[in-house]
Amino acid sequence: MEAKITLEYGDQKIAKAITTAISPDNFKTPPGLAVKTVRENKEVATHIQCEGKFSTFTATIDDLLFSASIAEKTLKTINKVK
Repeated sequence: MEAKITLEYGDQKIAKAITTAISPDNFKTPPGLAVKTVRENKEVATHIQCEGKFSTFTATIDDLLFSASIAEKTLKTINKVK
């Protein structure tokens, strides 16, 4: 199973921060699962490959989107405080 998830942001600085926040997943995956996140201008693109169970595949997508959401909320909070 494979998925490519692309998230688009208003500027490159935000996209870079989101990429940095979620990219540790590029390195911490069990055998049969690969996650690669890169920034392309204002977009954050994640490619997921899973040779295991469908539940692992969907949980990985859920974790990715949850992590991105938390990073987005954190950036909004930081910007309000400034």
